[in-house]
Amino acid sequence: MIEIEVKGYADDMVFERVRDRFKFIRREYHEDTYFQHPCRDFARTDEALRIRIKRFDGHFEAFLTYKGPKIDSRSKSRREVEVPIQDPDRHMEILTSLGFRKVLTIKKVREKYYVGRGVVIDLDEIEGLGKFVEAEAIAEREDVLNETVERLIRLLKELGVERFERRSYLELILGREVEHGEVG
Repeated sequence: MIEIEVKGYADDMVFERVRDRFKFIRREYHEDTYFQHPCRDFARTDEALRIRIKRFDGHFEAFLTYKGPKIDSRSKSRREVEVPIQDPDRHMEILTSLGFRKVLTIKKVREKYYVGRGVVIDLDEIEGLGKFVEAEAIAEREDVLNETVERLIRLLKELGVERFERRSYLELILGREVEHGEVG
């Protein structure tokens, strides 16, 4: 599966436009714990491995997700492999026993909205980073990538997004910590 995703910086105005225009799906609370491979530097290979704990409407879900390198120069699109897991703590224990190292846990509040034609918009408030908006579609083939990225960029521009971001929330937070001397 290919996750085709475009992300931009957002403000209250962008959030209100999305809320007024599209069908609300739900509000979710995420805790994403990222891991570093024992033999491969994911920062260099542009990969990610995470365990996501998602809470919404009294429900709990958890997923183990591998994200491959970005596959184009204008979006965050990448191959994604995700599996549901029942016991995230035990999965974390397995990963650390195999030599994977916890890098960081990112907390966010996400509102999901259905746009249509397979497109979903996420309004994200990231602890320590601020507000972002993501437009996302799923594809099985790369040949639809360029036209879908164009469509998602147009959509976000129509909503008032002026500044786009290809870096992940993990990259943004780690970059900020390095700039402020918070990483040892």
